[in-house]
Amino acid sequence: MSERGDIVRCEWGESLSGLMLEYHDTEWGVPTHGDQVLFELLCLEGAQAGLSWNTILNRREGYREVFDGFDIERVAAYDDERAEALRHDERIIRNRAKIRAFIGNARAVLELQSQGRSFDEYLWSFAGGAPKVNRWKEMSDVPPETAESQAMSKDLKKLGFSFVGPTICYAFMQSAGMVNDHVVSCFRHDQV
Repeated sequence: MSERGDIVRCEWGESLSGLMLEYHDTEWGVPTHGDQVLFELLCLEGAQAGLSWNTILNRREGYREVFDGFDIERVAAYDDERAEALRHDERIIRNRAKIRAFIGNARAVLELQSQGRSFDEYLWSFAGGAPKVNRWKEMSDVPPETAESQAMSKDLKKLGFSFVGPTICYAFMQSAGMVNDHVVSCFRHDQV
């Protein structure tokens, strides 16, 4: 728990950059819907693997530019030449496997949609269709993964997604507001 003035926040919200503070105060834990926005969020959480969220957040606009606003159909159409060109773009993390995961994940979303399934409804089904409100006293109480994130990870992998381990899926669920993991003393806990 951290305080700035008379506002109490989750400890991580007070990290180094003002961007992280803004993210904590306006986005993290807010229930989020829409196939495209959830595709973007899942990809960015996967890009975070081995890195800090701050690193990805500082490059988010670059990712949006490079990956055509996370337009699922356009990303799914990227070929090997385009994937290789992305490895030289300094606006993103230039990891070959992560770049290919974005493309493969877009193709997996399209396959899911071709079966008449909404990516939004599919993902939210792992949260029971509504946000789970936790009542953690300290950030150290928050688990790195849950049975729900393990189930999501397993099913996503079965559908051909990558960079979707259970810890990444739980971080995704937190950021998409499928779970409210703001500590109870944080001003955002009751707001989201």
